[in-house]
Amino acid sequence: MAFREKYLWTPPPLEAGGRHIKRYHVSADPAGIAPDVEKAAYAILPELLPESDGTPPATFVVLHRGGDDGAYLNAYSWVWDNVLHFGGAAAGQPALGCPDRDPTHFIRPASPWIGCVWEIPPITHERNAWVRHMLAPDSPDFDAYLADSLPHGTTGPFAQPV
Repeated sequence: MAFREKYLWTPPPLEAGGRHIKRYHVSADPAGIAPDVEKAAYAILPELLPESDGTPPATFVVLHRGGDDGAYLNAYSWVWDNVLHFGGAAAGQPALGCPDRDPTHFIRPASPWIGCVWEIPPITHERNAWVRHMLAPDSPDFDAYLADSLPHGTTGPFAQPV
């Protein structure tokens, strides 16, 4: 199989479940993620979020449209000051227990997987942004963290802008 980078978009943040949600969308299709897939993914998002534990309520999500029928929503929430809590949902991927190939029919798979090679660049960026804005300074700057996202581009080794 030949490896090809995918497109990466950073839609505006949203709020759900009392958390600030930074968003990344990944797809091989330059048109992006279809609105019906996006709507279905964000409908299940509240189920993927942890309870508040006093850590600033920040989550970042990666919504990934696979090359087949699959669609994946990975929610990574900061808890315990410096730990990522993971919640995932998938649609259209029978290998993960999805009942059909409908990319809008999201379920919570039992698999412990946390992300594929196209979903990991946001994890790397968000780890560094959390350290830079929340853990390293004498006074954490939550607003600066929320404003610090990868630019639109690709999932390349350095998330290159297009």
